[in-house]
Amino acid sequence: MPRRWRHVRAVAVKARQLERLTLPEDQDLVVTAAWLHDIGYAPGIVDTGFHALDGARWLLRQGLAPRLAGLVANHSCATYEAKARGLAEELAAEFPLEESPTSDVLWYADMTTGPDGQELSVGERLAEIRLRYGPYDPVTRFWQEAEAPLLAVIERVRFRIGTQPI
Repeated sequence: MPRRWRHVRAVAVKARQLERLTLPEDQDLVVTAAWLHDIGYAPGIVDTGFHALDGARWLLRQGLAPRLAGLVANHSCATYEAKARGLAEELAAEFPLEESPTSDVLWYADMTTGPDGQELSVGERLAEIRLRYGPYDPVTRFWQEAEAPLLAVIERVRFRIGTQPI
């Protein structure tokens, strides 16, 4: 999965650049979550076909921290995708949604990084996703509902970037 690897690597680099926007104790956590956010796509880990949930469950089975698994489970509006896939109750029961500067940085890093690791605006990223998946895929459909909450996260991170010293 070389394309996925380029994306993940760039998301982790961006998370490292933005880690100062989280609490000091969360800085390594956000970078680790960035490295692992798409692990659920890996062969042998796929179970439900919903990568966020599959990856988070796998992380718990490996003995990793529940908070890390929760960040992976809920990254980038995953609750909306879970709803589209009929997995919302399972996701919420197993991995409560965290709304924090740490989760915001993870979402921002993921949703401003293209599939080949390129820098994209969130609008370009959403357009790329819709084009890649096509109009009838659940991934495309859930973004209609999820776009506004995602844009709110992006704006919170941009605000924090603007108020932090270099």
